[in-house]
Amino acid sequence: MILNISDPAWDESSGADPIFPLDELDRSSQYEVPPLTVWGVALCVSGTLIATENAIVVATILATPSLRAPVFLLLASLGLADLLAGVALILHFLFLFCVEPSDWSELLTSGLLVTSLTASLCSLMGVALDRYLSLSHALTYGSSQSRRRAAILLLLVWLGACFIGAVPAMGWHCLEDQNSCSVARPLTRTYLSLLCGGFLVAVMVTLQLYAGICRVARRHAHAIATQRHFLPANQPYASKPGSGRGFSRLILVLSVFVGCWMPFSLWGLLGDASSPPLYTYATLVPAAGSSLLNPILYSLRNKDIRKVLLHACCPHRHSHNTHIHYPVDV
Repeated sequence: MILNISDPAWDESSGADPIFPLDELDRSSQYEVPPLTVWGVALCVSGTLIATENAIVVATILATPSLRAPVFLLLASLGLADLLAGVALILHFLFLFCVEPSDWSELLTSGLLVTSLTASLCSLMGVALDRYLSLSHALTYGSSQSRRRAAILLLLVWLGACFIGAVPAMGWHCLEDQNSCSVARPLTRTYLSLLCGGFLVAVMVTLQLYAGICRVARRHAHAIATQRHFLPANQPYASKPGSGRGFSRLILVLSVFVGCWMPFSLWGLLGDASSPPLYTYATLVPAAGSSLLNPILYSLRNKDIRKVLLHACCPHRHSHNTHIHYPVDV
């Protein structure tokens, strides 16, 4: 997954530079560092922003003893995964514009990206599962047993993500066989197809979990409103004032989630080494962009994390005595 400005398959008339090339660099000629481009600057800036904001989220959660509920473990995992994605983009920029790219640099950056994207998507699925359990098992939510289970689950997720990301470095790559390359060199087409197939499965499972969240939340709210005689038992919950706000937030989260992950998941299954690099770039930008949006949509929307950050910025205006509310905003 290394940018190759000299890629002959790239159409210069497109107005952009390819981020993930398909053809191997010409090792026989002396390497010349390509001139810095707008896309190169955007690559470095976006990677720095992603790494910085996610580092702040991870440091905030780890440095606050009260943020130890399962949801915060999941948000820390999500932040760490997106932090690695930012680091991978920065390394990609350095290998392209500062030092000569090599096989090991391609395998390193592609492995980091695969690991980070896999862990990020699994963490997003875990956040959806946490939200579902916080509603359907509200009495036992946040217990020490739940925290242990979440920690074990995250450990397995990261072990699996690291293994998946290390597979190309262990020999399953197309550096020696260009015909087996996928749309994202040095990943083989078979490997990328399996990876994107897994991404699609995770997306579908996450959507099912959010559908379950809507059903449980609607049932609970309708039962509470009926008990308090705020609306008749046969009146739809959707007509309750204020319910549209939570639904709009949910639609926003799901739209960003699907919009970021579906394009590359489908393109990885349908494309091959002869596909235009521009299409690969166009589908990978949203996937990498999810790492920039995740802290805003998930971590910074949590009231307890915001209180800790506000206290760190303005300690005299915000009390550090924070009470943790385990249910997560939908």
